[in-house]
Amino acid sequence: MNTINFMGQRKLAAAFSVVLILCAIGSLVVRQLNWGLDFTGGTLVELHYPQSADLNAIRSTLAEGGYEGAVVVSFGTDQDVLVRLPEGYSDAQGAAMLDTLRAADSIDVELRRIEFVGPQVGDELREQGGLAMLLALGLVMLYIAFRFQFKFAVGAVVALIHDVFVTLGFFSVIGLEFDLTVLAALLAVIGYSLNDTIVVSDRIRENFRKLRRVEAVEVINISLTETLGRTLVTSLTTLLVLLALALFGGEMIFGFAVALIVGVAIGTYSSIYVASNVLLTMGVSKEDLIIPVKEGAEQDDLMP
Repeated sequence: MNTINFMGQRKLAAAFSVVLILCAIGSLVVRQLNWGLDFTGGTLVELHYPQSADLNAIRSTLAEGGYEGAVVVSFGTDQDVLVRLPEGYSDAQGAAMLDTLRAADSIDVELRRIEFVGPQVGDELREQGGLAMLLALGLVMLYIAFRFQFKFAVGAVVALIHDVFVTLGFFSVIGLEFDLTVLAALLAVIGYSLNDTIVVSDRIRENFRKLRRVEAVEVINISLTETLGRTLVTSLTTLLVLLALALFGGEMIFGFAVALIVGVAIGTYSSIYVASNVLLTMGVSKEDLIIPVKEGAEQDDLMP
C-alpha cells in the first residue's frame, strides 16, 4: 500500500482549521445562536386532528390570527400536531389558539396538552448543557491520558473542541434553531469523533513501537493511511443514514440530523488532521510510548 502524505499538508490544514474556528467564534459573538423554545421559554400545545393535518394551512391560519413565531410540526402521526409558541404567550392564549384553528377549519380539533416553559428553566438548561459538554471533554482527556499518553489526550480534546465550535458556528451562520435535540447531537458528535480519534491514535502507538527507525511524520502518515479505509466507510455509511433522517425524518429531528451531519463530516477531518497535527506540534516520539521496563526485569529473565 502506498503511503499518503497527509502531514505534508498539515500547515494548510492548520490554517484552514484556524479560519473555521475564528469564523465560528465571530458568528457566535455577533449573531449568537437561534435558541429554541427549550432554552428561551414559551408554550407547547399538542393537538389531535380527526384526519391528516395540513401543516401549511395551520401555519397560515396562525399567522393570520396574530400568532407570530409559531412553529408547527408533526408529532408522532400525521394527525398529531405540536405547536410551539415563543416567549410572551400565556397558557390562556395557547388555549385560545385552539378556537382559532377550529373556526378556520370547521373541525373538532382535540387539545391533548398545553405546557409552559419558563425562561428560568431555559437558562438552567443552557447552563447544564454547557456543563455537560465541558464534563464530557474533561473525562475524555482523563481517559485518553490514562489509555495512551498525555500528548494524545491533548490532541483528542483539541480535535473535539474544534468539532463542537465548528458545528455551533454552522448553526449560528445558517440560523437554524438550537434546541435540546441539537444539544444531544453535539454530545453524540463528541462520542463519534472520539471513537475515530482513538482508532487512529491506537494505530499510531502501535506503529511507533513497531517502526523504531522511522520519523514521527512518516509513522503518522503510515497510520493514517492504514486506517483511512475504515474511517471513510464508517463516515460514509453514517452520513447516508443521517441524510435520510434529514430529508424524510420531519421537522422535529431535522436540526438533530443536520448537527450530526456537520459533526460527522468535520469529525472525520479533525481525526486525520487536527489530532495528528497537535501530536507533531507537541513533538511526539517513540520514547513517549515505550513500555517501561521494571528494574531487575532483565536479570530475572536470565535466571533459570
